[in-house]
Amino acid sequence: MYIVAANFCTVLQAEVLGEQAEERFEINRVSVDSRTLLNDDTTLFFALVGQNHNGHAYIQELIQLGVRYFVISQRDKVKVQAGVTYFVVRDTLKALQQAAAWHRQKFDIPVVGITGSRGKTVVKEWLNFLLNMEYTIIKSPKSYNSQTGVPLSVFGMAEQHTLGVFEVGISTVNEMQNLEPIVKPTLGILTSITDEHKEGFVSEFQKIKEKMALFAHTSVILGEKRKDILDAIPPSATYISWSLTDTEANLYGVVTEHVVQLYYNKVETFSVELPFTDATAIKNSMTCILAMLVLAYDISVIQERIKKLYAVELRLQVKKGINNCSIIDDAYSSDFQSLSIALDFLEKHRSHANKTVILSDVFHSGIEPKALYKQINILLKNYGIGKVICIGEEIAQFAMELPGMRFFSSTAEFLQKIALDDFVDETILVKGARGFRFDKIVSLLEEKTHETILEVNLTAIRHNLNYYRAKLKPETKTMVMVKAFGYGHGSVEIAKLLAHEKVNYLGVAFADEGIALRKAGIKTNIIVMNPEISAFSAMIAYDLEPEIYSIRELRAFLQIAREKNADQYPIHIKVETGMHRHGFLTAELDELIALLKQTNVVAVQSIFSHLSSSDMEMYRDFTLNQMKLFEQSSTYIKEQLNIQPILHILNTSGIYNFTAYQMDMVRLGIGLYGIGNDKEEMKALRNVSTLKTQIMQIKEIDAGESVGYGRRFRATQPTKIATVPIGYADGIHRVWGSNGGYVLIQQQKAPITGSICMDMLMVDVSAIHCKEGDEVIIFGEDLPTTVIAEAIHSIPYEILTSVSQRVKRIFFEE
Repeated sequence: MYIVAANFCTVLQAEVLGEQAEERFEINRVSVDSRTLLNDDTTLFFALVGQNHNGHAYIQELIQLGVRYFVISQRDKVKVQAGVTYFVVRDTLKALQQAAAWHRQKFDIPVVGITGSRGKTVVKEWLNFLLNMEYTIIKSPKSYNSQTGVPLSVFGMAEQHTLGVFEVGISTVNEMQNLEPIVKPTLGILTSITDEHKEGFVSEFQKIKEKMALFAHTSVILGEKRKDILDAIPPSATYISWSLTDTEANLYGVVTEHVVQLYYNKVETFSVELPFTDATAIKNSMTCILAMLVLAYDISVIQERIKKLYAVELRLQVKKGINNCSIIDDAYSSDFQSLSIALDFLEKHRSHANKTVILSDVFHSGIEPKALYKQINILLKNYGIGKVICIGEEIAQFAMELPGMRFFSSTAEFLQKIALDDFVDETILVKGARGFRFDKIVSLLEEKTHETILEVNLTAIRHNLNYYRAKLKPETKTMVMVKAFGYGHGSVEIAKLLAHEKVNYLGVAFADEGIALRKAGIKTNIIVMNPEISAFSAMIAYDLEPEIYSIRELRAFLQIAREKNADQYPIHIKVETGMHRHGFLTAELDELIALLKQTNVVAVQSIFSHLSSSDMEMYRDFTLNQMKLFEQSSTYIKEQLNIQPILHILNTSGIYNFTAYQMDMVRLGIGLYGIGNDKEEMKALRNVSTLKTQIMQIKEIDAGESVGYGRRFRATQPTKIATVPIGYADGIHRVWGSNGGYVLIQQQKAPITGSICMDMLMVDVSAIHCKEGDEVIIFGEDLPTTVIAEAIHSIPYEILTSVSQRVKRIFFEE
């Protein structure tokens, strides 16, 4: 798009600093993330300022990448350079939203605005599928529905588009008023209203009213018929409703198995075959059917297309592949916007130097194919993709040759001709339109393991990190613990995320954990908390920084460091304040100081201690005394050595309960993984991991028959037993089975029966309608590790870190 500089300045009330922009300048990308590789001379970068980030800090780096246009609010943080234009505004987020609203005004096309608590992304993706034969659609990529996501989505509107479909989310009051002018919907859709973000509103009715603000200038709104919703409708709007219970709704439906019998305005009657039977999918289907009716689609078209609806995969997944490969599974969509997002995800989460993309034809872009594939080629080149496998007739015709590019006419041809040895030590993005069935490619390339998996939500980890960061001063550093295989989740993948989020330090227990991170390409500072003397040489070789807690250890490290010709090698001094695990006692400080004064081989990077009871109110005075002792010891060391090292003592519960003592840095551990010690803290955190498997077999036993070793369970009546392929070798504690333990099947409790075996356990499913192959939740959001830990008199740490490494980890972002 071309921007008229004078108009742009007027809209943003901006002052121009540096090089005067051309009267009309070309912008192909609006960015708020300095880390994407697509930043170049046609990028307009908004330097957003938040609690723990400041886009102004990356402007110099972006100029080196070729970016020439910036919107800034802190001119004192900018060094003006020749050939660079800075638009100075008061608030860069507000400016981003104003610029997007200005861009929206250029287009006179129908726009569907979708809001609600749940179902926004599914309804958006389904409408895109249902309507794209008649429209060239611009839609929100993935779940871009936030204060920044909405404007970035709308900036994608271009001349070729004939319909916009955008989702909008809010978490508290007075947010929607910023987003309504950006979307400016001509048709409004309200999806399900549930408890999400209820803490941001005084009542559910207030939440509905705030969401309805998206439709302040919309004449027609669609949604479920509910009294509280009807009471919140803007007076100028017509509300067209659906219901499964109220015959007075505009669209009334009666569901029987896979069919819904529909009555539209009490005049038209027809039935639609549904591909789903769960309540949430049925509600979302009703919303889409009503939207198609309002858009004047023939009933026959609705019937034909609705039955082809599919489960929307809302996340990008990282899976372990064959031949030491990693697979990024995005096998169900193919458009330019989502390809850009997927490539950015690949760059963040790749585990190998070699990057491969398997890509299908890209449909419904509205761009002439030759121009489209030229853009795609540039995208792939910018991301340094070494191998590209193109599948489809259109991509084979129009894609320009890149090094390592291969072409196949169909997925079937690829599966027939490809050799698995062609993929070794590489990260592979599998990105294809649904019709290409790239799930078959993922299945081929994925390492085969048993059906038990631990799903790790990287979006939730980022949320939890930012929750604790928000409690800190902007200058306070963050160290995050990824020891013990990332608390059982997977240290490399989580470390990559944390490095991308620019945490200051990573903490591991032993040197081999740090070495594994270095080999995976992690460059963030790493502290080894329990270094063994035998590993000191390797630590120096891999640039790992040791915790030093004793005179013996210090002498040993100094000797190795001298042999390696080290100079000012960073070390971290731990002092004892009451934990009595390890650390320098007060009586040992003089000897420590004397040794450090005699050498330039090492440099004290930080001084720290460990709180023993920061989560326990009954020991508050003890904790305060620990911090007092730490202040005394650290001050003494600093004064004697004339140094200003980083000071840190707060752990996760310390951050929450003793925020005032954050000093220079904090250490975040279990909180990152969604576990807190306070009810309010737990409400704010998100569940990170879900351990799940499938039912292997179901059998019925008679009264008197027993289950498992030692006949510990004997049926008192006819009982239906399900066998589940997970046992104590996977990390399930046997005592959980004998202390009222259960799993979740179809969101219902299934009690564990008999003894938990090494590789299996059995559950009573007499009261549950289920079948072999159904999903079984061992722990997760609805069955937290805290519940299991309390029942077996343990702690969540033990539950998480017990999950065996033979359990496959799948990492995803929402």
